[in-house]
Amino acid sequence: MTLRGRNAVVTGGGRGIGAAIATVLAEKGAAVAVWDLDAEGAEKTVAAIEAAGGTAVAVVGDAADLDAVADAASLTQNELGPVTILVNNAGINAAEPFPIMSEDAWDRMIRINLKGPFLVTREFVSDMLAEGWGRIINISSSSAQTGAPGMAHYAASKGGVIGLTRALAMEFATKGITVNHVPPGFIDTPLTRATVNVGAVAASMPMQRAGSPEDIAHAVAYLASEEAGYVTGTTLSVNGGRYLI
Repeated sequence: MTLRGRNAVVTGGGRGIGAAIATVLAEKGAAVAVWDLDAEGAEKTVAAIEAAGGTAVAVVGDAADLDAVADAASLTQNELGPVTILVNNAGINAAEPFPIMSEDAWDRMIRINLKGPFLVTREFVSDMLAEGWGRIINISSSSAQTGAPGMAHYAASKGGVIGLTRALAMEFATKGITVNHVPPGFIDTPLTRATVNVGAVAASMPMQRAGSPEDIAHAVAYLASEEAGYVTGTTLSVNGGRYLI
């Protein structure tokens, strides 16, 4: 499986799952634009990719802001050329009891987690249509599959991502563009370690361990490949058996 000759964008590629996705796509031969709000994180991912012999560029900007997305897309296309692989990974997570959930908290979650993928996808789909080939992979969440107490805004935003995935898969099914989503389960990242007891949560999972960012990255790489050309509108759950579908 090779992605050689393809240009990819990974939003939120400066750390955790996004950094792993960018790294694995580069290992498969893609030239990768690592988008992130955090310049240091994006540059760190790019440095690691280049040190391994890959091609990457750091792009700093807000993937949920119209003007910032346009600027970032222009920079990416000037550096790499047309983009035919897009991974919408950038997002936020938070917990707040529903009775006291603020409108601002709801709006921020929807803006970043759902409006962001809409804006970035719209920016690059013209490249894919022109090429007659494209791969769009959205990172959703198992919380949208199972529900999650105290996370109505988060689950709703990621449920919207799933709906967006399916709608676009149908719209572009005859255009050589596939659209799929990967809902991670419990993944061991620095952010996870800062917020929960990883060992205790992992013990409650069917496999009794947490997943790694690379587990998500390899699933994404498959969906980005030529070999996944007949796979669209699909949920590729990577959750160690937390949710079965």
